[in-house]
Amino acid sequence: MVDCQLFITLPLSPFLKVANMYKLIALDMDGTLLSPDGSISARTKQAITDARAKGVTVALASGRPLEGMTHYIEELGFNSDKDFAVCYNGGMVVCAKTGETVRSQLLTGKDAKNIASLANDLRVNVHAFTTRLGLITPKNNHYTEHEAVINKLTITEIDFNELEDDEVVMKVMLIDPPEILQKAVDALPAFLYEQYTVVRSAPFFLEIMNKNSHKAAGVSSLAEHLGIKQQEVICMGDAGNDHHMIEWAGLGIAMGNADDATKAIADYVTDTNANDGVAQAIEKFVLNA
Repeated sequence: MVDCQLFITLPLSPFLKVANMYKLIALDMDGTLLSPDGSISARTKQAITDARAKGVTVALASGRPLEGMTHYIEELGFNSDKDFAVCYNGGMVVCAKTGETVRSQLLTGKDAKNIASLANDLRVNVHAFTTRLGLITPKNNHYTEHEAVINKLTITEIDFNELEDDEVVMKVMLIDPPEILQKAVDALPAFLYEQYTVVRSAPFFLEIMNKNSHKAAGVSSLAEHLGIKQQEVICMGDAGNDHHMIEWAGLGIAMGNADDATKAIADYVTDTNANDGVAQAIEKFVLNA
């Protein structure tokens, strides 16, 4: 485990020293904004409220569907037409109040069928999110149940071969215990990475999206929509599906509980999600800058 303090005490590059330059903060949810028990701490809520009072836009950027983000969006008071959510790892960006779509780059039923066939060959479970049927899987399993619970969704069991080729699919996920999933990841063919964005969001989740969809694409499209420059954006995360946005951001921040690969690409490492790491970063770079 990398010592968080080593990163914190390193000299900051010049652009990090510019006061009051950040106008957009994009926050991953699980492992970042949310404490280990799934809550948002009082200190983190206050830091977000204070940043918004200074005119900074704060947006949630998650692999979750919008349904799995709505409770937290409401809890944070993101209820204006200037509040946005980056869903499905950047596949969609929507206005929290109106539901207006700012960005949508998704998959098709044909993609889902091809990926499900590959999952079958690799002997791993699979599920997907669709606009028509919601959360779908050919065979219910522990990890699909987990997805359904945290996002408050129902599960539809369906053979993916029954999907129409033009079915709208947000993302497809390979899902299994880490040791089983890792074997499948090691055996993935090169074409999968060439045709899709492939990210590991958790030891038991491998997410496959449209080639043009990842969190950096979602956050950058939101920044463009708001007239905010790349160097004015802070992105915070803890896992592989956050790498694109952490590398893209003007200031990319990894959580203290992040894996070593995520910490290695970040400009700064804050404290853990169990110790108000998000609040500490907002206080340092936005409120006290």
